[in-house]
Amino acid sequence: MSVNLGPLFEPFEINDLTLRNRVAMAPMTRNFSPGNVPGDNVVDYYRRRAEGGVGLLITEGTTVNHPAANGYENVPFFHGDDALAGWKKVVDAVHEAGGAIFPQLWHVGSVRREGMEPDPSVPGYSPSGLYAPGKPNGRAMTKEDIADVVNAFADAAQDAKALGFDGVEIHGAHGYIIDQFFWEGTNQRDDEYGGSMANRQRFAIEIIEAVRQRVGPDFPIMLRFSQWKMQDYDAKLAKTPEELEQFLKPLVEAGVDIFHASTRRFWEPEFEGSNLNLAGWTQKLSGKPTMSVGSVGLTEDFISGTFASKKEAVEQSGIDELVERMNNHEFELIAVGRALLQDPEWLVKVKEGRIGDVEPFAKKSLAKLY
Repeated sequence: MSVNLGPLFEPFEINDLTLRNRVAMAPMTRNFSPGNVPGDNVVDYYRRRAEGGVGLLITEGTTVNHPAANGYENVPFFHGDDALAGWKKVVDAVHEAGGAIFPQLWHVGSVRREGMEPDPSVPGYSPSGLYAPGKPNGRAMTKEDIADVVNAFADAAQDAKALGFDGVEIHGAHGYIIDQFFWEGTNQRDDEYGGSMANRQRFAIEIIEAVRQRVGPDFPIMLRFSQWKMQDYDAKLAKTPEELEQFLKPLVEAGVDIFHASTRRFWEPEFEGSNLNLAGWTQKLSGKPTMSVGSVGLTEDFISGTFASKKEAVEQSGIDELVERMNNHEFELIAVGRALLQDPEWLVKVKEGRIGDVEPFAKKSLAKLY
C-alpha cells in the first residue's frame, strides 16, 4: 500500500514557474568539483535526483565571482566559462528528467581561511573581520568591497537565468557572509551597514535588489536564512514573532519570492506558545510561500551519530507530521537533504510504500558522489 503523502505531490506555482510537486532537494556541499568546475559526475548526481521525482533541486553552494567567496576545496564556482558550461549541462539534464533547478549562490565570508583556492593569499572578508563574536579572522569590508560582492551576486543571478536555471537561491544562512551582516555578534560596524537590524539587513537588501534588477520581475528569488549558525547553534536573529516580522518585511519589499527557513529539525517549534516552526512563522508573517527543512527522512538518532534500521528510518522520520503541517499550509515546500543524498529514489520508494527498499543515510555516503 502506498503512503498517503497528500500535499507533497501537488503542483506548486510561483511567478511563471510550476513545480511538479512540493519536494525539493536541499543544498548540500559535496566537494567533488576539482578545479572548481562541475563535471559529468556532478551532472549525473543531479540527474538521478530529478529522475527520482524531486520537483525542485537546489544545487550545492556555488561561489560568486569574488576572490574571497570560496572557503572549501573542490566546490564548484558560478563564474568562468568552464564552470558555467558545466552548470549548463546540469540544467539540461535536470530539465530532461522533468525537474526544476535553482543554483545556491554563495559567499562564505570570514569562514574562509588563508590558503584556500583560488588565491591562497586572500583572507576572509566580513562586516567586521570576525568569524564569531570575539573571534577575529580576515578583514573588515570597505564600502567598495561591499559593492563588489553585491555586484558579484547580481552577475551570478544574471548568468543563472541565461543558462536556463528556473530561479536562484541566495545563501543568507548558517553564519556565511550575508548572515554575518545580519548577526549582531559578527557585525560590529558603526556605519549604515551596522547597528540596528534595519542597518544590518542593508547588505542583503542591496543584493536582492540588484539581483531583481538583473533577472526581471518574474524570475523566482529564494532567500535561505536561519536562526542558528555553525558558529553558534543557539543563536537567534529574532527572539519573538514581532522581531521576526520586522526582519522579514524589508526582505519581501526588496524582492524575495520564497523564504527557505533553515532549521535542523523541521518539527521543532520556533517560539513558545505555538507549534509553528520557523518556516510556519515566516509564511504567516511575510505573506510569502516558504520552504521548510530539517532531518526529513532521518531519525533523532542520526543527530546524535547513531542510525536506525531501514524501516525505522522512514517510520520515525516525521512523514505523517510533515504531511499534516503541509495540509495546514504552515509551509508550501519541503527540502530533503541527506535522505536523498543516500538514496536518489527515496521519494519514489516512500510514495510507493517500499519502505524496506529505502537506504538509510550513512556517513560513508558523504565520501562518494552518486
